[in-house]
Amino acid sequence: MPYLARRLGFYLAALAVAITINFFLPRLLPGDPAATILGTSAGKLTQDDLQRVRDALGLSDAPLIEQYGTYLVRLTQGDFGVSYTYFPAPVTRVISNGLIWTLLLGGISLIFSFILGNLIGVIGSWRRGGVVDTVLPPLLIFVGSFPAFFLALGLLYAFGVQLDWLPISHAYDTKLPQGFNLSFIGSVAQHMVLPAGTSILLGMGGWALGMRNVMVSVLAEDYVTMAEAKGLKQLRIMFRYAARNALLPGVTGLGVAIGSILSGQILIETVFSYPGLGFLLIYAVNGRDYPLMQGLFMMITIGILAANFMVDILYTWLDPRVRAA
Repeated sequence: MPYLARRLGFYLAALAVAITINFFLPRLLPGDPAATILGTSAGKLTQDDLQRVRDALGLSDAPLIEQYGTYLVRLTQGDFGVSYTYFPAPVTRVISNGLIWTLLLGGISLIFSFILGNLIGVIGSWRRGGVVDTVLPPLLIFVGSFPAFFLALGLLYAFGVQLDWLPISHAYDTKLPQGFNLSFIGSVAQHMVLPAGTSILLGMGGWALGMRNVMVSVLAEDYVTMAEAKGLKQLRIMFRYAARNALLPGVTGLGVAIGSILSGQILIETVFSYPGLGFLLIYAVNGRDYPLMQGLFMMITIGILAANFMVDILYTWLDPRVRAA
């Protein structure tokens, strides 16, 4: 389709720009990365020793254009270099470990907040002036207006410290052997309640209010009036006619939300010491781990672009007018 072809071309161009910035920005920063990483120990090493450290870290004195070509070749092979802080582990291995936990936490949080938020918006708009319409959206917006770290710390203190109902850090009990068994799965679910609950509370209000406002205008459309005149069941009109069309703006927001899973949970993962990409990014910045930072930046960029392209495909299915564009 011409529409999807144009969107794909735009995303590929954006990816090329991101790759170029990702390469040049760390290399244009002043200072020697090897000396920065070694800190005070760098002054005690000879130039030969320092050069050996640079070689071990994959640092090069070649011209930037030559390094850029090498970088592109390695990028096509999925080689992001070696992590400084997790040396000698490759960046891809470090990221893959964190990606699993980020996708698990972010995916579950997004699914629950999207479904519950939109459901509240649909029910509230269908019965305007009722309890669901007058109480829940404002309350959820109020809760969602808190900074992520403040809400996370509040839940941690209330349910983890004072009541001692839930664990307050990490993704599972480190004393348990990892594997696909009930004890480990239960531990993962228990450790996920607080960080996932924080993310769900932060996102539900926006979905509910957005769906409610769009549904109000959709319910005034002629095709909804016609469906009611034909005597169709109320649930069918609410979901098949009104909610499906009101969902279109929400689908666009869903693409941004899916992409933000890889980058938008930094504060939540940091508060709960959850070993996802956000926690890794903070660790990489503190340790000046440039290869890991570059790998995380590329992972986040690719994730956001891919998520938005999938939303474009979904949009053509939901709205036939887009296919002819």
